[in-house]
Amino acid sequence: MPRTLIAVLLLLPGWALAADDLVPPDEAFTYTVTAAADELRIDWRLLPGYYLYRHRFGFASRTDGIELGEAKLPRGKKKTDQFFGESEIYRDSLRVVLPYTRSRDAPTQMTLELRSQGCADIGLCYPPQTWTTEISLPVRVATEDTAGGVDLMALLQDRPETADSQFLHPDEAFRFVAEMSDDYTLSVKFDIAEGYYLYRDKFGFTTDSDLVQFGTLRLPPGVPKTDEFFGDTEVYYNHVSLAAPMSRAGPQSGDFDLTIGFQGCAEDGICYPPMTRNTLVILPAASTRPPTELVLDEPVAEQDRLAELIRSGNLGLVAASFFGLGLLLAFTPCVFPMVPILSGIIVGQGPDITTRRAFTLSAIYVLAMAVTYTVAGVAAAALGQNLQAIFQQPAVIIVFSLIFVALALAMFGVYEFKVPAALQNKLSDMSNKQGGGTLFGVGVMGVLSALIVGPCVAAPLAAALIVLGQSGDPLRGGLALFTMSLGMGAPLLVFGASAGHLLPRAGAWMTAIRGAFGVLMLGIAIWMLSRILPEHITMFLWAGLVLMTGIFLGAFAPLPELSDTRHKLAKGGGILAVVYGVLLVVGAATGGTDPWRPLHGTSLGSSAEMLPKLEFKRIKSVADLEQQVQLASASGQTTMLDFYADWCVECKKMEKTTFHNTAVMNALGNTVLLQADVTANDAQDRALLNHFGIYGPPTIAFFDRSGLERKNYRVVGYMGPEDFAAIVQAATAE
Repeated sequence: MPRTLIAVLLLLPGWALAADDLVPPDEAFTYTVTAAADELRIDWRLLPGYYLYRHRFGFASRTDGIELGEAKLPRGKKKTDQFFGESEIYRDSLRVVLPYTRSRDAPTQMTLELRSQGCADIGLCYPPQTWTTEISLPVRVATEDTAGGVDLMALLQDRPETADSQFLHPDEAFRFVAEMSDDYTLSVKFDIAEGYYLYRDKFGFTTDSDLVQFGTLRLPPGVPKTDEFFGDTEVYYNHVSLAAPMSRAGPQSGDFDLTIGFQGCAEDGICYPPMTRNTLVILPAASTRPPTELVLDEPVAEQDRLAELIRSGNLGLVAASFFGLGLLLAFTPCVFPMVPILSGIIVGQGPDITTRRAFTLSAIYVLAMAVTYTVAGVAAAALGQNLQAIFQQPAVIIVFSLIFVALALAMFGVYEFKVPAALQNKLSDMSNKQGGGTLFGVGVMGVLSALIVGPCVAAPLAAALIVLGQSGDPLRGGLALFTMSLGMGAPLLVFGASAGHLLPRAGAWMTAIRGAFGVLMLGIAIWMLSRILPEHITMFLWAGLVLMTGIFLGAFAPLPELSDTRHKLAKGGGILAVVYGVLLVVGAATGGTDPWRPLHGTSLGSSAEMLPKLEFKRIKSVADLEQQVQLASASGQTTMLDFYADWCVECKKMEKTTFHNTAVMNALGNTVLLQADVTANDAQDRALLNHFGIYGPPTIAFFDRSGLERKNYRVVGYMGPEDFAAIVQAATAE
């Protein structure tokens, strides 16, 4: 509407406004139109202070051969105003879904007419507006209907005596409408063209929305058919209505994008590749409680269940639950190495450390670790990057390993860390002579330990990141992360305080204890370097550490004539350490890679080639993944994608245990195995992780035979062989 018309309206009685306070309707209400194969999506953007009436929308096709269906409009907000009384309005943004059909000779360019009416909050109601826009429609055979690199158009054209128009585009052969049949059931109705059919076992529903979670599809019985492509199967002709029970995140209204997977054929012999279609489903506000008999056969992934607890649970329950989960995580390989780090700090204080001092150091260490986990988690959700992965670069790991070597040498008495005298006087209240004991130094060690020593992703951590990234609720997500971190650190507090109480006050015992923790420090350095060094080099390093420990324990030193039990036990332990060290050397020299089983997989032990193991195909990008999943779908196979990194401790644990299990291998017999190595954490790695909303390894995703991910079966963190085999069997079932 021209500005002059606005000015005229402003001169009418009752309006006491300045023209500068308003903008023309084509600036207040803008829209874009996106055309899919069977529907138009009209996305409106409204300026703040303006709104549109729901009942004033209208749409018409001005192109012959193209007919519009009934527009799907989301629920609006109730409003009573001076213009239309009780009505519904939209603010900010909305999406209108407009189904359409077109005849065979219809052009691929259409003219759409849109009608609407809106108002400004300051008191002006615009006259009804009419716009027209030109829209390019998709061609009849789209490139997305391909499988294994074979184009559907090529298949149609290669048939003898066949014109392009003889076989329908799948969007014309298989039309569908998706809508809510009740508050907790999604209904999808297919109209199947004469001479075409759909396979009963090829349907799949998925969504990335947090609003809903699907159960198992309710499929009516099909017509038995012996098919040239899939043998004895069941198919649907003419019409079929599918239903999926749903759980909801809450009673609120909204909308979600639904991805439907299906596959069908023409009776004359053309079989369309597996295909997916997206459509918008309007979710009305729930007016009833979930039925007690509603049981979703599909499981809810652990991280999604925990994410729902964070979103809707009582804050006290969230804090208590995640504190308990943190306690469990404290005994995993990602947290356990922090015990000798904290112990080394306390032992480094000397024999006169008090319990209060030991507890204070432990508390600073744990709080620094907890705050770091929380801040890193919030940043990861905001930036879409795993900050811990950034700290797993070889240079960072080498520097941090050298720090532990230096701390170990200090434990052995090679030198002492001392604060300069001038600075020491100023810091006497918060520091002693050893720099490792300063509160600031302990805090820094806690920060670095959180980022470098324990870069594992587990289900509770993933749940908190999901909430932070998708709902933008920093309070609940941050609380879950912080309490989980405190739970992880609680055993460290107990251990640290008890160490201050139990440490001997003086004598040779203190030297022995410092030496023991020096060995542990070297062990942590080797453990960290194992993320970037070849496995056989790591084996040699372990061998050297164990052999030197055996020598220091007196393996080759003669026992005194009147030796006591302590000397005898030390010598016996030293001999065992030397024997074990020799086995490590032999294992490393003959191809061994597992320090716990030095001869395993060598010529002296079981043959590595004879051991069962999963063979993965490496992928790098989203395009690689889509290509491989498409190929698997074309051959009727499911797909498993494993996210792996060299610095991921739990990933290597799964490789050595879960992935070598016979039951797991049997369950994956007809599954294509893909692996994404995200060690480098480069742009392609981050794009692939962001594509799935994944924050780091280990994470495993499953795809069904139609190429859709079965998100309910996603595995985050380490899982043992028995549990994983059960997940695989369920995720790859028909």
